[in-house]
Amino acid sequence: MVNGAQALVESLLREGVTHMFGYAGATICKAIDAVAASGIDYTLVRTEQNAGHMASGYARTSGKVGVCMVTSGPGATNLITGIATAYMDSIPLVAITGQVESHLLGRDIFQEVDITGAVAPFIKHSYLVKDAREIPRIVKEAFHIASTGRQGPVLIDIPSDVQKQEFDAIYPESVDIRGYKPSYKGNVVQIRRVADAIAQAKQPVICAGGGIFSAGAQEELRTLAETAGIPVVTTMMGLGILPTEHPLNMGMIGSFGNVCANKALAKSDLLILAGARVANRAILSPSEIGRRMKTIHMDVDPAEIGKNVSTNVPVVGDIKCILSQLLELSPRVEAGEWVDFLHKWRGQELAEELPELKAGVHPGKVMRSLGRRLEEDATVCVDVGQNQIWACKYLPLFKGRLLTTGGLGTMGYSLPAALGVKAAKPDRQTVVVCGDGSFQMSFNELATLNSQGSDVKIVMMENHVLGLVNEIQKTSYDGPFGVNLTGAPDFGALAGAYGIAHARIERDDEIDAAVEAMLAHDGPFILCCSVDPDTTTRITSRNLNE
Repeated sequence: MVNGAQALVESLLREGVTHMFGYAGATICKAIDAVAASGIDYTLVRTEQNAGHMASGYARTSGKVGVCMVTSGPGATNLITGIATAYMDSIPLVAITGQVESHLLGRDIFQEVDITGAVAPFIKHSYLVKDAREIPRIVKEAFHIASTGRQGPVLIDIPSDVQKQEFDAIYPESVDIRGYKPSYKGNVVQIRRVADAIAQAKQPVICAGGGIFSAGAQEELRTLAETAGIPVVTTMMGLGILPTEHPLNMGMIGSFGNVCANKALAKSDLLILAGARVANRAILSPSEIGRRMKTIHMDVDPAEIGKNVSTNVPVVGDIKCILSQLLELSPRVEAGEWVDFLHKWRGQELAEELPELKAGVHPGKVMRSLGRRLEEDATVCVDVGQNQIWACKYLPLFKGRLLTTGGLGTMGYSLPAALGVKAAKPDRQTVVVCGDGSFQMSFNELATLNSQGSDVKIVMMENHVLGLVNEIQKTSYDGPFGVNLTGAPDFGALAGAYGIAHARIERDDEIDAAVEAMLAHDGPFILCCSVDPDTTTRITSRNLNE
């Protein structure tokens, strides 16, 4: 005989869970007892939202499902943003929440909330457990749903009395969910049409998104690009699929993307979308894309195909399988002049001399200096705002990853995500890039960083405003208003309060030495970079019609 909490933890162990992130409370205490006795590593976060972000960083680094567990009521509602962030970015999570006793549901008692109903718009699936005997099956299904098809978060809500219920547990070995049968192999006829379209194209472009990472298809994508001779642009979530200086990597597309990437998109005659959602930030005029070029869309989620851009050749399935099938047909294109043309533009962009600003450091120079000094497999966790745009445009990447939130765009993501990375890969060089606004949304996790002994380096762009909102207000509205970060702490003193080394730079000629010192330091480090609040993300202004 076991109780529900013990069955829950045994089910997690059978799914290969070795680490989880959480915040205890009265309705989850029985499950916490079982975790404590299990040997599963546990990270106590400082606010529940960050349990979701840490589980996200862990999942994206380990290739496993991230797991987080919090209590009911405000614990569960605080986790909602972490769940929604994972949903928009297609990250596999299992979120476990405590709940009030099942006979009290619906009575609005202390710390009761309908969390399954609250997350319904942005969850892949959710369960409210009524009988502890269902727990082994539910956990097995939850991990299968989270990690297959288009990956995403699954919620398991367990009342406290169900956690105490005793029964003879039977653990299923397999999963068979009626109506849930994700596609894996692409349709052979459609893949043949893709190969034919590539052979006929003169100026093709592959647009690679985060789905390439989700499927572990980086090698297949690179092989296709190189053997077929097709230049590659990426969405924000696809950054790092090819090294920055790879001759076929034309950079990031979109409203904040590289000029060369947008130029490639504007002039292409065949757009091959691979594991990309094609959201509004990535492609500014979907109707124009559909009118001017033939489009192929390959994605595991049929709902995404044709949703934002009209598609001539749809292919549904796991992108790794689809690319492998396509490679068997050995598609090639005669596009040497096209590649040479784009490569010249990209080379000019990478070599562009960034200007001296009237005050503070140039964020692009900080990113270039950082990228040149990182280990090849380093992970850089980037927050939301101007810092995200500067990192995406200027940070050189090699074999490592850039982790950010490109869907929901959640400020405060980077630091907890980095702690999730370190939980998965303690020896992985891990750097946070953030702004002073986003840092203030999660710096309470510096305590978690200390408790875990995590060697995380933090590069903060300090401009005393909500930078991107400030920029948007100045260019498109009557502002700025409500963006000045008055009352912010002395970040050096704050770092000292947590026992973390720090430095501050205010001039470009200080950048290289400061970055070297930060990376050489044994332990966590905060590097505050003074940035003029008038510094914009739109520094390059080349004409796409040239």
